[in-house]
Amino acid sequence: MSKVKVGLVQMSCQKEPKYNLEKTINQIKVAASDGAQIVCLQELFTSLYFCDVEDYDNFSLAEAIPGPTTDALSEVAKEYNVVIIASLFEKRAEGLYHNTTAVIDADGTYLGKYRKMHIPDDPAFYEKFYFTPGDLGYKVFKTKYATIGVLICWDQWYPEASRITALMGAELLFYPTAIGWATDQDEQTNKDQYNAWQTIQRSHAVANGVPVISVNRVGMEQNGAMKFWGGSFVTNAQGTLQYLASHEQEETKVVEIDRSESNYYRMHWPFLRDRRIDSYLPITKRFIDED
Repeated sequence: MSKVKVGLVQMSCQKEPKYNLEKTINQIKVAASDGAQIVCLQELFTSLYFCDVEDYDNFSLAEAIPGPTTDALSEVAKEYNVVIIASLFEKRAEGLYHNTTAVIDADGTYLGKYRKMHIPDDPAFYEKFYFTPGDLGYKVFKTKYATIGVLICWDQWYPEASRITALMGAELLFYPTAIGWATDQDEQTNKDQYNAWQTIQRSHAVANGVPVISVNRVGMEQNGAMKFWGGSFVTNAQGTLQYLASHEQEETKVVEIDRSESNYYRMHWPFLRDRRIDSYLPITKRFIDED
């Protein structure tokens, strides 16, 4: 069946992980009751976005994957026959941590994980303090309803990541995200930043001929210094918006996607056919300096 219904859970978080997990599970159930077959959660949904500061105490938020949260979500996935994409803070070993997304199939089976490859380090986004860059490479997951690719937040700015994931056979690209505005910025800067964020991801849909689903958190965090801008969205395989969430509200939304459109757009816009793979070796260099 070419059509699949995807659920997006855009929400605010509190300090207590148990509260956030229960709140998220309730919204997964809401999406499933509305027909969702695949539900994507926002980045690091079990906690506040703790990377606003470099604080060793925050490492206590990490957990094994698979572990207690994936176990709880597996029960929900099985009961509601829904695939769940869950972004978590992974403790891999003592002193070794990743920003990781687990994928759970509709029968509750843990399919595997993707570890965030691109790790930012900006004011209020001190992720390099916490996360080791991913070492699993780019991943696709063959779920009951579709073969999906998962990338995480800062990965969304890199066309190489989306291209490789699409070339591996991803039919849908999912981006769990936590991004927002500094509250001391002017409105035009806010607008420009959001538009750039949305545009780069829509371009991945166009260039690869696959739908893109981006799920962001919403609300004020970091003692009022950061406002997460929500704006979660779904595009079709040509980058056309099919759903756009608000910047202010918590929203759980189910959107139907027709996977057969990918073949249509790839035939009429044959970017994959016309790729000059023999000319791309320089892309592996950090910078192409002149002799």
